[in-house]
Amino acid sequence: MRYPPHLLEEIRARLPLSDVVGRKVRLKKAGREWRGLSPFNAEKTPSFYVNDQKQFYHCFSSGKHGDVFRFLQETEGLSFPEAVERLAAEAGVALPAPSRETRDSEERRRGALEVMELAAAFFESQLAGRPGGRARDYLARRGLGEAVQRDFRLGYAPGERFALRDHLAARDVPADLMIELGLLVGGEDIAVPYDRFRDRVIFPIRDLRGRVIAFGGRGLAPDAKPKYLNSPETPLFHKGSVLYNHHAARRAAHDTSRVIAVEGYVDVIAMTMGGHPETVAPLGTALTEDQLALLWRMADEPILCFDGDGAGRRAAYRALDVALPGLAPGKSLRFALLPEGQDPDDLLRSGGAAALDRVLEAARPLVEVLWSRETEMTPVDTPERRAGLAQRLRELVGQIRDETLRRFYRDEIEARLRSLGPSPAARARREAAPFVPRARLTDRAASPRLTARASPLLARSSLFAGGTSPREALIIGMLLVHPELLAGEVEDLAELDLASVDARALRQALIDHAAEGGIGDAEAVNARLERVGLAAAAGRIAAHVRPGDRWALDPHADPVRLEDALRQAVILHRKAGSLHSELRAAERALAEEETEANFAWLRDVLDRLAFVAAAEADADQEADGVASL
Repeated sequence: MRYPPHLLEEIRARLPLSDVVGRKVRLKKAGREWRGLSPFNAEKTPSFYVNDQKQFYHCFSSGKHGDVFRFLQETEGLSFPEAVERLAAEAGVALPAPSRETRDSEERRRGALEVMELAAAFFESQLAGRPGGRARDYLARRGLGEAVQRDFRLGYAPGERFALRDHLAARDVPADLMIELGLLVGGEDIAVPYDRFRDRVIFPIRDLRGRVIAFGGRGLAPDAKPKYLNSPETPLFHKGSVLYNHHAARRAAHDTSRVIAVEGYVDVIAMTMGGHPETVAPLGTALTEDQLALLWRMADEPILCFDGDGAGRRAAYRALDVALPGLAPGKSLRFALLPEGQDPDDLLRSGGAAALDRVLEAARPLVEVLWSRETEMTPVDTPERRAGLAQRLRELVGQIRDETLRRFYRDEIEARLRSLGPSPAARARREAAPFVPRARLTDRAASPRLTARASPLLARSSLFAGGTSPREALIIGMLLVHPELLAGEVEDLAELDLASVDARALRQALIDHAAEGGIGDAEAVNARLERVGLAAAAGRIAAHVRPGDRWALDPHADPVRLEDALRQAVILHRKAGSLHSELRAAERALAEEETEANFAWLRDVLDRLAFVAAAEADADQEADGVASL
C-alpha cells in the first residue's frame, strides 16, 4: 500500500538513522556525522557516513545512498512495505487503517494462505506416512534425507483423484476456492473436480515471508506427463514474479553478497547442500524481467548456473537478452555452465562441493557470453560475415539503456571486432595466389628473392619497438598505481610475455605483493619497491607510457575506465605477442625455403599485425582525445 509522506517523515524523526544503522555498523562520531566501515563492501578504511540531520547515509566504496527504509532494504533484503511496517512498530507510529475494500481483500488472502498451509501440511503428512514410502525411496536415492525434507517442507501427493479434496472438504474448504488456488482441476466440462497433484513428490513454493503460495510436483511414474508440474496462475501465485527459495536465499545472499540462479527445485536443494544457500530458481519458465529485478535486489552480479547441454546454453542466452536493456553501472550477470550432461545434483554427488565451487569460480561475465554467442552463430571468414557480426553486436549493445555503460560496451565490442584477423579461408586464397618475386614488386633487375615489408603504420607501432613497449609499460604502470586491479588478474599477469627487464622485475614484485594479501594497498606497493630497489625501475616504466595514456597513472582515475583500459591493453599485448612468435617462425621458414606458401604465410602474419597496430592507433587517438578535454 501507499504510505503518506508525513507518516514516513514521522518515523524518520522518531528513529535516528544512526541508531538503526548502529545495530549493524560500528559507528564513530566524525564532526556532525557518523563514520564506519561499509556494510556493503569489505574495506579497511571507513568510507561509510551517516548524517542524522539530513536523514541519509552514503557509502563511498559502493556508491549506495539512502534513508532508514532503504538501509533495511539493502542490508536485510526487505521490501519497502516490510521496512515501513517494522520501523513503524519500533517508532510507535500507527499505520493508517486499511479501507473496507482493502480489509476484505486481505481477509480473502489470509483465508487462501490458510488453505495452502493446510494443503502443505497434508502433503508432508503423506510423505511421512505409509502412502509416501515410494516417494521417500526416491528422495533417499537423490540424497535428500529427513533434514532436507523438513527444511524445504517436501511432501507427497497420493495417487488417488480425491485425496486432497476430501481432506480439505472435511475442514470446510469450499471446492470453488480449491479450484481458484489451483489445488483442484475443474471446469465446465469436468463434472467432478479432482486433485491436480497426484502421485508426485511435492515442493512447496513460498513467498518472501515463507508462506506457501503454490506447489511444484515431480511425477514418480516413469510415464508421468509432465515430469514436473507447477500450480497455475492464482490470486496468490504469479510464476513470472516469484523465485523458488527466495525467502531463505535473501538472507544468505546478503551475507555473501552473491545470489545464484539455477534451473529447478532439486538443483536449488543440491546447491544448498553444497554450501550455497543463496540459491534460487525460476519456476518452469525462462528468467523474466521481474525475476531478474528480484535477483538484482539481492546482489549486483547474480550468477546464472545452468546445465552444460544445449538447453542450458539456450536458457543462458535468453537470460542475456532479457538482461541487456536493464544493465547499469555495477549491475550485470555472470554465467556458469556445468559440465555436459550434469546438473548441480549430479555434480555434487560425483565431485562434491569443491566441484560446484570450481564451476562458480569460473563464471564468465556477460560481455564474454554475448561475444561467444554471436561469434558461434556463423563463421566470420569473410568481410561480409564480419560486417554482419559487427551489425548484430552493435544493435544488441544499443539496447542498453544506461548511456555510460552502453559506451563502455561499445568500446569493448569494437576492440574485439578490431582484433579479428583474416580468416583461414582468406589465408588459403593467398597461398593459392601466383608466385610474386621481388623483381616484380620493386626492381626487375633485383634478386628474385621474395620479400614482404611492414606497412608504415606497423613500422611505427610499438609492436616493433625494442625494449619497453608503451603497452607493457601501461599495464605494469597501472597495476603499480592501482594494485586493486590485481584482484583476479594475478595468474593472467604471470603469463604475460614481457620484453623489458624492468617490467618483468616489477611484475614479480606485484605478484609477491598479491600473494601476501596486500591487493589494493598502493602505499604497501611503493614501500616494497623501495625495499627491493625497484623504485627507479617504476619511474623508468612510467616514462614509457604514452601521454594519451597517462590519465591511467592518476591515483584518482575512474575505476570503471581503468578496468576497461587494462583489459584492452592485455588483449592487444597478448595478440601482439602471439603474432610476433608466428612472425619469427614465418621469417625462418621463408629464409630456409623460398616457396609461395611461406611467402603467403609471412604476408598474412604482417597483415594481422597491421590489424593490431591499427587497433592500437585507434586506442591511442581516443586516449589522446580524452586527455585533451
